[in-house]
Amino acid sequence: MHWLAELDGRRITVEVPATTANLGAGYDCLGLALGLVNRIEVEVVGWSRDGGIQLEVEGEGTGELPADRENRFVRGLEAAIRAARGDLPPELGWRIRMWNRIPLARGLGSSAAATVGGLVAGNTLAGEPLTATDLLRLATEIEGHPDNAAPALLGGFTVAGPGDGGVEAIRFDAPRDLRAILFIPERRLETAEMRRILPATVPLADAVANLGRVALGVAGLAVGRYDLLRSLTVDRLHEPYRAAVYPELPIIVGAAREAGAIGACLSGAGSTIVAFADTLASIAQVEAAMAAAAADRDLPGRLEVVAPRNVGAQVVGRT
Repeated sequence: MHWLAELDGRRITVEVPATTANLGAGYDCLGLALGLVNRIEVEVVGWSRDGGIQLEVEGEGTGELPADRENRFVRGLEAAIRAARGDLPPELGWRIRMWNRIPLARGLGSSAAATVGGLVAGNTLAGEPLTATDLLRLATEIEGHPDNAAPALLGGFTVAGPGDGGVEAIRFDAPRDLRAILFIPERRLETAEMRRILPATVPLADAVANLGRVALGVAGLAVGRYDLLRSLTVDRLHEPYRAAVYPELPIIVGAAREAGAIGACLSGAGSTIVAFADTLASIAQVEAAMAAAAADRDLPGRLEVVAPRNVGAQVVGRT
C-alpha cells in the first residue's frame, strides 16, 4: 500500500501572505510579505478511480480557479510530495477549501501564495523533510521567479536571486510601524502581458541608476533606515515602460509621494499601486491623495492599509 493511503482523511490548513514584489528598482529580486492572507485547507480524500479534486473557494477567485492539477495550490502540493517521497499514485484525490483575501491579477502575488501554500502543505504531509531552500527552489521552478515566492515563504523583506547552488534568499524583518497603503484597481493586469511590453535591452545609465538605488535601499532597510524606500521605489527599468499601457500609474504614484509617502511604486506587475507610510496622519494623507488621483482618472478601485508580515506561510492546523 502506498504510504499516502495511511493519511486518508488527514487535513492540513495553511496560511500564506500576499506579497509586493520589485519595490520599485528591485526588479525581479526584492519582495515584501503583507498582512493580507489566504487560508487553505487540504484533505486527503482517499483513493478514487480518477484521483479527483474537489475545490471550494470563498472570497477572491470564487468561480474562477480551476479544480484540476493546473491549480497552483495543487501543483505546489504535489511537487513537494514528489520531491520528498517520489511519484504519486494516480488514484490519489484531494478536497481543498480556500478562504482567499488576495485578489487575482493585481500584482499581490496570488499565484505565488497558492504555490507556496501547496508546497508547505505537501511538505507537512510528507513529514517535513524539505528545507526552506528546497521549497523556494520548487516554488521558483513553478512560478518562474522567486521575487514573490521568497516573501510568501519566509515573510518580511526578502532579497532573492541565483546563487552558486541555485536560488538564494535572504530575509529581514520589516519595521513595526511601517504600513503599506494599497490602491487595488478593478482593472486586472496579467503578468505575462506586462512582461511582454518590456524592452530586451535598457540604457546603461538606467541600469546603473537602479543598481545604486537597490544597493542603498537594501542596506538601509537591513539596518532600519526605511526612509530609504524613497530612493528604492524610484525605478527606471520597468515602470516607465509599463506606464505606456497603465497611464494612471505615474499620476497615482506621484500623488502618493507628494502627500508624504515614504515611497510609492507599482506592486509587482500591477495593477495595484503600493505606497508606504509610518504615522496615522501620513497614512490618511496618502490614502486621500491616491483615492483623489484615481478618481480624477476615472480608475475605479479600493484602498487597503496593511502591515508588513514578518511570518511567511505556516501550518495553522492539522488533524
